Amino acid sequence: MRNEEIQASDDDEMQGDQKVINQDNDPVVLEMSSIDPGSSSKPRNSFKKVETSQTKRQVSTSNDGGANGGRGESKLELFGFDSLVNILGLKSMTGEQTPVPISPIKGEDGFAATQHRKVSGSVKLGTMMGVFIPCLQNILGIIYYIRFSWIVGIAGISESLFLVALCGLCTFLTAVSLSAIATNGAMKGGGPYYLIGRALGPEVGVSIGLCFFLGNAVAGAMYVLGAVETFLNAVPKAGIFRETITEVNGAEVAEPITSPSLHDLQIYGIIVTIILAFIVFGGVKIINKVAPAFLIPVLLSLICIFLGILLARKDNPVDGVTGLSLKSFKDNWNPDYQKTNSAGIPNPDGDRYWNFNGLVGLYFPAVTGIMAGSNRSASLKDTQRSIPIGTLAATLTTTSLYIISVFLFGSVATREKLYTDRLFTATIAWPSSTIIYIGIILSTLGAALQSLTGAPRLLAAIANDNILPVLDYFKVPDSSEPHIATLFTAILCIGCVVIGNVDLISPTITMFYLLCYAGVNLSCFLLDLLDAPSWRPRWKFHHWSASLFGACLCIVIMFLISWSFTVVSLALVSLIYYYVSLKGKAGDWGDGFKSAYFQLALRSLRSLGANNVHPKNWYPIPLVFCRPWGKLPENVPCHPKLADFANCMKKKGRGMSIFVSILDGNYQECAEDAKNACKQLAAYTDYRRCESVAEIIVAPTMSDGFRGIVQTMGLGNLKPNIVVIRYPEIWRQQQQENVKDNIPATFVSIINDCIVANKAVVIVKGLDEWPNEYQRQYGTIDLYWIVRDGGLMLLLSQLLLTKEIFDSCKIRVFCAAEEDSDADELKADVKKFLYDLRMQAEVIVISMKSWNHHLQAEDESSMEAFTGAQGRIKNYLKKKNRHDHDHVGVNEQQVDKFLYTTLKLNSTIMKQSSMAAVVLVSLPPPPEKHPSYLYMEYMDLLVENVPRILIVRGYRRDVVTLFT
Repeated sequence: MRNEEIQASDDDEMQGDQKVINQDNDPVVLEMSSIDPGSSSKPRNSFKKVETSQTKRQVSTSNDGGANGGRGESKLELFGFDSLVNILGLKSMTGEQTPVPISPIKGEDGFAATQHRKVSGSVKLGTMMGVFIPCLQNILGIIYYIRFSWIVGIAGISESLFLVALCGLCTFLTAVSLSAIATNGAMKGGGPYYLIGRALGPEVGVSIGLCFFLGNAVAGAMYVLGAVETFLNAVPKAGIFRETITEVNGAEVAEPITSPSLHDLQIYGIIVTIILAFIVFGGVKIINKVAPAFLIPVLLSLICIFLGILLARKDNPVDGVTGLSLKSFKDNWNPDYQKTNSAGIPNPDGDRYWNFNGLVGLYFPAVTGIMAGSNRSASLKDTQRSIPIGTLAATLTTTSLYIISVFLFGSVATREKLYTDRLFTATIAWPSSTIIYIGIILSTLGAALQSLTGAPRLLAAIANDNILPVLDYFKVPDSSEPHIATLFTAILCIGCVVIGNVDLISPTITMFYLLCYAGVNLSCFLLDLLDAPSWRPRWKFHHWSASLFGACLCIVIMFLISWSFTVVSLALVSLIYYYVSLKGKAGDWGDGFKSAYFQLALRSLRSLGANNVHPKNWYPIPLVFCRPWGKLPENVPCHPKLADFANCMKKKGRGMSIFVSILDGNYQECAEDAKNACKQLAAYTDYRRCESVAEIIVAPTMSDGFRGIVQTMGLGNLKPNIVVIRYPEIWRQQQQENVKDNIPATFVSIINDCIVANKAVVIVKGLDEWPNEYQRQYGTIDLYWIVRDGGLMLLLSQLLLTKEIFDSCKIRVFCAAEEDSDADELKADVKKFLYDLRMQAEVIVISMKSWNHHLQAEDESSMEAFTGAQGRIKNYLKKKNRHDHDHVGVNEQQVDKFLYTTLKLNSTIMKQSSMAAVVLVSLPPPPEKHPSYLYMEYMDLLVENVPRILIVRGYRRDVVTLFT
């Protein structure tokens, strides 16, 4: 392999002679290794120089020989201003802080070894110890040992099988959805909260996350009560308040049944919870080391239970244990629901009647725990592989175990024995029930430790996302123990322990867990249905229909357990969601709802097409031009009243406004300023509570910028249809001050561009006096409907009436008739037209004869304005013709006609509408071949002394219709 010197230079564009030598740790360098079979005998060094248009850069390549052939390191510097694609850049996408590697050229080939030692030094768990064992340990718990045989006795074998299948199907579908979401990218702390929040948004994530936190805290209380109940049954003498039952269903039993007292459960439960809380305060490292050891007694106890069932005989000295027999199987096949006391002993006068729905709530916590693996994602070697396999394997294993246990329990004992012996698993165990007691206590205490350890971290993860300010007390730095959250969790757990009844606590946990599982299924359903480009899970065995069915199944199970508590749970989630929406801080996590909104918008846009929108479906989409004709206060990008006026053009807030502004300059130089200005404008319109989008355009002049806006803004039928601008009341002042900004030319150019682009125009004069939401208006809204505008002026007046500030006003429509004889006919036609449009308005017809027939003198002030405008126009034309080579040819008679027409209209407005809240008048188009200065004189004469006026021009479209 031969090294050649490459010289690439451009002498015309070189900007210096200084050579820059790349350092070995330059992050812009792409390192490439190649093997040169022919370089084993001698090393060769050469230099490659690459000179760009800005600098000369020197790149060196060194090839070192070795015994097994030479390995060359070549560095190519490309794109001095952009980072190249390398492993550092790829790792930075995941948020990892990766150090810059040290170049091996210096003989320090230790980077790879250092990284290898760093990775190998941290203990990573595989599928078995990282996912399968934790899930198995959480699923096999207190319910199986002290309640499952009782469930088989009261529900029978048939409905127990259906119960196990129903709950197992729910968790299996949830595990499939969890596998899909968990394999779609890296996971951080928070477990299911993190998955749901990133899929359904922060509001839904926080709502379900807080409920899942409550479920975990209450689950800790259930495990503590289970351990205490087992201990008191194993050692009855330890009970302070003992209860003895001598009758079952009114019949005396051979031996009294001793059950733990409620007060004993409360006292011992509080003590155990406090001890566990102190252990949790000590740190999670000790718990993680001891937790796998808790599973060994559980597995040993399961073996003892199954051995006891297989070795049981009919002559067993324990009453009620028949051994595996077909008779017991038949007797226990059908359910036998009845009333029981608080200890679960059948009693006709008991306070609790058990049915299938109640058993679902009692049994469902026995199948929870499938989230244990996903909660440990940071400790797994390969989350993409371990979470699906481990979670589904644990789910299928435990479901199979429960199904087998249904058949065995239902065939080995009488129904009465299953009813009354809450610790039947200990009774049947071989060789001794002590193993079962130890297994139950250790498994429940281990599960309680896991709950008291996981719940505070879940709460801390929610707080660290900085969505709810009220949770700031629970924030913790990375790798720190959440002590405050742990204390709060322990207090909640103690409060639930005071209840002292596992059967009452269990359905509560069930609701919160089902809400979490429904959220996971809905997340997968939404992501799978939208199928965004970022949705690429490694777990392929999933479908949106299965996730939707799983979510519906979770809701159905909730209603089966208790419709009243389901409503309360959903109401709690809704309240938290509403609170987060009001008080929470916005967080953009790229959730599925935003993707759904995006796809819905695209489909809606395509369905609208490019055809004209029917007048019944017409909505005003105002393009609000923020470039002020004057100065605004500092840090105020838009006139405050423009946002108020834009809101007045919407009915009940429906619709969209586009606020645009123009920066004069070169785009390459002002791009960053434009971005900052756009953010500022968007923030300001949000502050003014105007639903809108903001855009900033960079252009050499205002006219060029607006011409680009009016051509390109919007997509399809979602293009703006009304341009809203402020009347330039300061134009004459700037003319006198010889300001370079030619307002008349720009103003006329904007109007002409709107006419060419077929956009309606609304010019607001008296914007400073426009009322805000607290300034209620009375009087009339007067329309001077002179030209046909598609009904836009009529529609604007109706939209103003929908606002609270104008709802006390009445509409008056003024129409111009050529002759007095046409007034009655025109008035009748307009009234009929307004009636068909469902608009209530008073119609007034004014005779506006030709200006040649109105030689009578007007009032003094109007004539002064008229003669003043005439004089200014004559002076302008003389000055223009004297300085310019091209003669401006304007018909003076036509100019006088325009002036007099606007004078008559202004005089009519002042006479008829001096007390009007708002005046709307048709906008006259700029006359051809008339200078822009003359048009501004016409407009000034039209709006003279009118404090608040909207000058409206429609476009070649009807915006109202007579038909239903």
